[in-house]
Amino acid sequence: MTPIAMHGRDHLDTYLLRVLHTLLTEQSVTRTAVRLGQSQPAISNTLKRLREITGDAILVRGKNGMVPTERGRELLALAEQSLAAMDRIARPPQQFDPATTTRTFHLGAPDYLDAFFLPNIVERMRRLAPGAKLFVHPMTSSSDFLEDLEQGQLDIVVGNWLSPPEHLHISPLFDDEVVCMLGGQHPLARKGLTLKHYLEMPHLAPAPYASMQRSMIDQALAEQGYKRNIQVTLPYFGLVPYVLMKTDMVFTTGRQFAAHYAQYLPIRMVPSPVTFPRMRFYQLWHERCHAAPDVMWMRRMIAEVAADLPQLPRLEAEAG
Repeated sequence: MTPIAMHGRDHLDTYLLRVLHTLLTEQSVTRTAVRLGQSQPAISNTLKRLREITGDAILVRGKNGMVPTERGRELLALAEQSLAAMDRIARPPQQFDPATTTRTFHLGAPDYLDAFFLPNIVERMRRLAPGAKLFVHPMTSSSDFLEDLEQGQLDIVVGNWLSPPEHLHISPLFDDEVVCMLGGQHPLARKGLTLKHYLEMPHLAPAPYASMQRSMIDQALAEQGYKRNIQVTLPYFGLVPYVLMKTDMVFTTGRQFAAHYAQYLPIRMVPSPVTFPRMRFYQLWHERCHAAPDVMWMRRMIAEVAADLPQLPRLEAEAG
C-alpha cells in the first residue's frame, strides 16, 4: 500500500506537504522521487491526489519541462510555511539563553515592593539579560491576576496573600518581621509604643492590592481581641513615609520596607507592641508556564534577589 492510499479525499499531512513542496521545488516527478526515496509511480499518484485536494493542476508541461501554475506558486510558499511550523512543533524546546534573549517578561507586583525589591530585580535582569524587556504590572483591587496568569498576560505574580489560590504554583521568597513606622518628629519615635498607644493612635493603612486580599494585620489584631483606629487609607505605599513625616500617625508594615525609608528619610522604626506573625512573600505562577525555560529562569532570578535581601536582626525596644 502506498502512503497516499491511507489519506482521505481532503486530508493533508506532512507526507503530502513534503511531496508538494519537493515537486514545486524540483519541477520534476523523477527528481522528486529520487530526492524523497520513492518510486516514480508513487510520486505520480501523490501528485494526482494533490490535484484532487487543491482543485488545481499544480504543475503543467512547459517548453523545457514542468512549470508551476499560478496556484502552484502560491502553494509553494504555503507548503514552506506549514513544514517550518511542523518542524518547530516537533522540535524540542531550545535552551533559554538570558544573555541573548529579547523576550518581554510580565511581572505582577504590589507597589509595596517598589523601594527595596523591584529595583534589585531590574538591576539583575539588566546585568544578566540586557536584551530582555520587563513590564511590571501594578496590583490593584481591580486586578484579576488569576485570569492574567492563566491567559499569559502575566508570567509571575509576587505578593503576600494570606490564602494563595491552591491551583497555582507557589515558591516562598522571604519572611519579614512586622514593625511600626513613625515620623522622626513624633513624640514616641524614640520612646517606642505601648499597646495602649498603639490602639489609641491614628493609623495609616494601605488599600488592598487584590480583591481577595484580607489584611494580615487586622486579622491578627482581631484574633487577639484588638482593633486599630484606621484614619487614613492610602492607594500607594510610596506615600506612607511622607504622610508620617507630617502627621502623628503610625504605619504597621514589614521591616524591609520600613528600614529602607528609615535609611534615607526622617522616619523611625519601633517594635510593634502587638505580636504579629511574620509577613511571608512568595511568587505565584500558572501550570501553563511551569516548565517553560524562560519563566523558570525568571523565577530563579527573583528567588536569588530575595535571597540577597539584607538579614535584619530583630528590632528591640530602646531602653529609656
